[in-house]
Amino acid sequence: MTAAVILDKDFDLIEVNDSKKLTPNKRLELFPKILEKAVCVSVGLSNNDVIDQINIYEADRVAMAHAVEGLSVKPDSLLVDAMNVPVDLPQVSLIKGDNKSNSIAAASIVAKVFRDNLMDAYAQKYPEYGFEKNAGYGTKQHIEALKKYGPTPIHRLTFAPVSEFNKK
Repeated sequence: MTAAVILDKDFDLIEVNDSKKLTPNKRLELFPKILEKAVCVSVGLSNNDVIDQINIYEADRVAMAHAVEGLSVKPDSLLVDAMNVPVDLPQVSLIKGDNKSNSIAAASIVAKVFRDNLMDAYAQKYPEYGFEKNAGYGTKQHIEALKKYGPTPIHRLTFAPVSEFNKK
């Protein structure tokens, strides 16, 4: 899950920071404020099949391109968190960009909130795996569910430990 966010020069949400440093509740608090204050926002997604086919890094690049292409306003250039997006726009790649750029930090928050909401929906469909608590990471509950039920259609089959339980 990725996001692209264009912010106005007067963007003033001082609490917007690296989404990994924010609690889920803080991200949820900031999310509507970002949507309200942003010039435009777009989300990009590469599903588990794409990730299994081309690897997570390339799938992130594809998802980022989809997010940029989905913006209702075409940006003049991109600030990107530590990678290059396969679009025809000038771009600056910033290491730890979500600590250095409000637009990257805002995009990070938007992407995490969308991801968390998606994982909550998956938790309703596959309650045994605890997706609402683990976001798909290999917690004890998740591993036990993989042992008992095998992978779901949303699992990345090339990733360990899922690959160990793939019954295909």
